[in-house]
Amino acid sequence: MRTIKGPALFLAQFAGDTAPFNSLASITRWAADCGYVGVQLPSWDARLFDLDRAATSKDYCDEVKGVAAEAGVVVTELSTHLQGQLVAVHPAYDAAFDGFATPAMRGNPAARQAWAVDQVKKALTASRNLGLTAQATFSGALAWPYVYPWPQRPAGLVEEAFDELARRWRPILDHAEDMGVDLCFEIHPGEDLHDGISYEMFLDRVGNHARANLLYDPSHYVLQHLNYLENIDIYHERIRMFHVKDAELNPTGRQGVYGGFQSWVNRAGRFRSLGDGQVDFGGVFSKLTQYGFDGWAVVEWECALKHPEDGAREGSDFVKAHIIRVTEKAFDDFADGGADRAANRRMLGLEG
Repeated sequence: MRTIKGPALFLAQFAGDTAPFNSLASITRWAADCGYVGVQLPSWDARLFDLDRAATSKDYCDEVKGVAAEAGVVVTELSTHLQGQLVAVHPAYDAAFDGFATPAMRGNPAARQAWAVDQVKKALTASRNLGLTAQATFSGALAWPYVYPWPQRPAGLVEEAFDELARRWRPILDHAEDMGVDLCFEIHPGEDLHDGISYEMFLDRVGNHARANLLYDPSHYVLQHLNYLENIDIYHERIRMFHVKDAELNPTGRQGVYGGFQSWVNRAGRFRSLGDGQVDFGGVFSKLTQYGFDGWAVVEWECALKHPEDGAREGSDFVKAHIIRVTEKAFDDFADGGADRAANRRMLGLEG
């Protein structure tokens, strides 16, 4: 067993145009003041990180690490959630997702996809330059509009979508292998990889690629009423990243998982700050520790009610309280009477 590292904080939800959230130096100092020892960087946010420079300059990456170290934190991983989303976009979502791309690519789905693939690959190269071993992403989605089978899905539709999704991701996964970095898909509604079965469908099509791994976030499983602890039992060998995020699902006689098109605060299922939702984090940290996960516990703050700065500060202490420092001895070692093979055989009645 190994001890989980942390606490760390995903900076995407906090980056902004005013201090201390508008530069890497100031936001990392703020994160350290909140009690964090690591930060996960959104690779698309130029206020904090220059992806093009990071992909081509190890000196720049050393500078980034130096800024973080001066603040008292380390860079844990890069995120390419927004760019990964654009690797596969159904036309129904073109307008909604166009804003994720650089302005020059908007309105041109083919160019936008090519740009997204290049961005994810650049981030993998940058991760290598930073000395990182895992990178977060979304899979994107071609089949998501057909998640509920009404009208009846035509035969082969989902299979065709996953074949194409695998075709688009396979070269990126091969680049991840070349860089020595695990690409960790966050299993998430809105993505074709939204639960264990859909992940397995993808994994089968990319030949069980060694770099096609998982970012575990139990909040998304709570909102699907999926067994998030058993998920660790099934997929622990593929879990290489961990977002610590809480959620609650309180169905009523008027709405359930789908939420009735309501705002986040009025949905039956909604994200909450750590400790305010329904996730059994004692069970989650125990399972991950049991299976030897030694990556970072990264707080991703999302809450329909609480102020983000309060959620961040509370989240740091929450993770510290849940990280299990693994034992180096068995609890009953005090009762060890010592043994050798001859003694063992005598205990079994095999020798006089």
